[in-house]
Amino acid sequence: MISFSKFFKQNQLSQVAALLLLLVLLVMGGVPGYLTGHWQWKQPPPVANLKELRQIRKTGLTIPGWQTIEQTEQQIGEHKWSLQVIKKVGSETQAILLLLPQNGPMDQPEVEWTEVNGWGRLRWGRWDVAQSRGAEFSVKPSLKLASNAETKVKARFFRASTQQETFAVLQWYAMPNGGNPSPLNWFVADQLAQWRKQRTPWVSVSILIPMEPLGQVETSWPLAESIGETVQAALMTFM
Repeated sequence: MISFSKFFKQNQLSQVAALLLLLVLLVMGGVPGYLTGHWQWKQPPPVANLKELRQIRKTGLTIPGWQTIEQTEQQIGEHKWSLQVIKKVGSETQAILLLLPQNGPMDQPEVEWTEVNGWGRLRWGRWDVAQSRGAEFSVKPSLKLASNAETKVKARFFRASTQQETFAVLQWYAMPNGGNPSPLNWFVADQLAQWRKQRTPWVSVSILIPMEPLGQVETSWPLAESIGETVQAALMTFM
């Protein structure tokens, strides 16, 4: 078992490493811009398939093995999300899929998880988070994606209790080569992409799976992992 002191030390080291990398990126990206008078963050490269990503908010996402029961644009915080109720083909299993795709070249992931928490409280009167942990899953290679390697995704996984229902919740920022719940991870990936005159598009994903009231969220992990893999694979076809 990892001690708390060791755990926090490891977290601090990873945060310091990320900040040092961020500083290097800013210096290497900013100095040439300063010397030439062209500031890259004022005129970043275009985001490939941005039009297709925007369309997700209006039409939702086609998910293999799942049918859409209902889909609408939902105001959550300061953004309009796609709210999609999906049902597994051949069963009564349902889930709520919330998607916020990047809407413009200057859009950055920021406070999406806070906005979902606020929406949950507004919709159900209460949104109490418990049993939170980091989660990982992989997307297998696909002929459509022309990749021979598995795509790794890190996410947030927790239980959210409301006055009416209890949900197992899985959240992450989907990107072309994986996913992560941290905006910093996207920022570093996007800066690296801009050096190649490219961009790293993103989509905020929140999956809500109804579960036993105040039960153990781990019982829902196999289903959450399965839906997460399918949603990530579907989103990667747009990126």
